[in-house]
Amino acid sequence: MTLETFLIIGLGNPGREYKDTRHNIGFMMIDRIAVRLNAQKIKLQSKAIVTDTIYQERKLILAKPQTYMNLSGQSVQGLLNFYKLPIENLIVAHDDLDIPFGTIRIRPSGGPGGQRGMASTIEQLGTKDFPRLRLGIGRPPGRMDPAAYVLQEFSREDQKFLPEILDRAADAALTFVTDGLNKAMNKYNGGVEK
Repeated sequence: MTLETFLIIGLGNPGREYKDTRHNIGFMMIDRIAVRLNAQKIKLQSKAIVTDTIYQERKLILAKPQTYMNLSGQSVQGLLNFYKLPIENLIVAHDDLDIPFGTIRIRPSGGPGGQRGMASTIEQLGTKDFPRLRLGIGRPPGRMDPAAYVLQEFSREDQKFLPEILDRAADAALTFVTDGLNKAMNKYNGGVEK
């Protein structure tokens, strides 16, 4: 029996200096799912760190593109092609400045909203119609440059809520896999109580 395959991609930047930054919350979510499901076979494929596992009779491919954020689409496109997956079996998780910290928004499609990894993905896939999981990181304080803000680590206060937010994001991605986009949107669109 062939299992249906799903691709969950978290966007971020490779390298230790970016590891705990706001821009890497997509990577953090992938790591959360991998630990939860004990996915340990890691390989480099299509310019991404990839691991796979079985979850509720579905095959999951978990991926973190290593191209740097601005070129993420190369990796997303490469993985979709390699696994010969329909675009509806893909979900891309990324940070979003326009959503309050702790809020998750799952959408069936949409523009990049200034997120360069999403802009690259839309350009490479040739469509904006694919599921995405937007992870709110909030706006920068005062007149701070958004580009600098996303490359900062989460504040000490925000770090207290991060485990709960990442668990909720992981649950949302896995619900997308098992129960579909609408069920995931209905259940998880919203925020974590602080």
